[in-house]
Amino acid sequence: MFIGLDLGTSGLKGILIDDAQRVVAEAIAPLSVSRPHDGWSEQVPADWIAAAEAVFDQLSSHGLSRVRGIGLSGHMHGATLLDSADQVLRPCILWNDTRSHEEAADLDADPLFRRVTGNIVFPGFTAPKLMWVQRHEPAIWGRVAKVLLPKDYLRLWLTGDHVAEMSDAAGTSWLDTGARDWSDECLAATGLSRSHMPRLVEGSAVSGTLRTALANRWGLPISVVVAGGGGDNAASGVGVGVVRAGDAFVSLGTSGVLFAANDGYQPDPATAVHTFCHALPNTWHQMGVILSATDSLNWYAGLVGESATDLTGSLGPLRAPGKTCFLPYLGGERTPLNDAAIRGAFVGLEHATDRAAGTRAVLEGVTFAVRDCRDALAATGTRFDRLLAVGGGSRSDYWLAAIATALDCPIQVPVAGDFGGAFGAARLAIMAVTGAGAEVANLPSIARTIDPVSTLLASFNDGHARYRAAQSALRGLT
Repeated sequence: MFIGLDLGTSGLKGILIDDAQRVVAEAIAPLSVSRPHDGWSEQVPADWIAAAEAVFDQLSSHGLSRVRGIGLSGHMHGATLLDSADQVLRPCILWNDTRSHEEAADLDADPLFRRVTGNIVFPGFTAPKLMWVQRHEPAIWGRVAKVLLPKDYLRLWLTGDHVAEMSDAAGTSWLDTGARDWSDECLAATGLSRSHMPRLVEGSAVSGTLRTALANRWGLPISVVVAGGGGDNAASGVGVGVVRAGDAFVSLGTSGVLFAANDGYQPDPATAVHTFCHALPNTWHQMGVILSATDSLNWYAGLVGESATDLTGSLGPLRAPGKTCFLPYLGGERTPLNDAAIRGAFVGLEHATDRAAGTRAVLEGVTFAVRDCRDALAATGTRFDRLLAVGGGSRSDYWLAAIATALDCPIQVPVAGDFGGAFGAARLAIMAVTGAGAEVANLPSIARTIDPVSTLLASFNDGHARYRAAQSALRGLT
């Protein structure tokens, strides 16, 4: 058996699978986010350990004596700062924290970073957060001995080793993404060195073995391997089988992601597309990232006092976009805007804008943000003919029909099952234990395909044009 752990923003999920990749058990432990100031987003790493203990407690009721490997997935970019005794120095600054926008702009103005990392230095990335700490918390900065990403702090607890892997490290602004190694130049430019960084492995490689005390506590064998794992999106790519060039998925979670696998390194930072290492050797991936996907729908649901499921379930068949336009920038935006300051808006409100029209506008706004991501990926030469849909938002056929029509691309919905980060992490554990490769990460069986609505293609093109016009008008106002 194999365990996959996925450290999400709202909870830690663990799954137990057998060697045929059948899910035997799963467990979830909730987590909360602290927002002490505008634009801040933090978690206490000790809470991750407590959540992992709760997950192991639940999984151990199914017997863990046959577990051979553990894989890790987690939210990316977080800055977990440790002193020389591996004690946490401050709460982890998370991926959706925008306090370091000035530091990010300073680093991005240095051509070194785009040239070496293949990416814009976004405010959510790790390096600018360290620059913010240097400027605003010098006493803490002076004690920093190691910088770990969130899932790699879990690894430290599991194995006692400081290790990261390529896909997560690519989101720090310190990795030479083409060479798949830390960049001494980028580290030096932020006052750090290789000694502050964990050792690097591939996601499908062995990163260490489970500590004996933990193995004894939950009845695991002493020799359990911990795989490198992957950042949440790369691990989800492994989970859903998007590991080969031409494969792609759209994830409608708290954030939205359009993810495409590549067998070569083809960065284009100007598009605000993320070009990262994949969790498998000699493979890369590109992502367009929307910061508020289901987050936008859940915000609107709270505003009008209904559940998101009820709002989307009563919409009926897909309709042409209406006059009301929603821009889903509740906490800034990544692709293609790279704008931490922009905020969302409804445009074109009128007497006829009722609750259903508002719901459609929110879904359309996120849909058009996905189209922006598709256009940005296309500018780098990335193409795909179909998309897999994953994440909580993929339960809405209306939303998927809107995306299929806006992109003029069929969307495939997998059969019921778990194909997320935890499942991908478990698959990476299989690879680490057995030496297998991408053949472990098969595409899932498809339950149904949602095709574009041909009669609405022109309407969605027009709607996207209005969205882009509103986007241009909004920039600088908020």
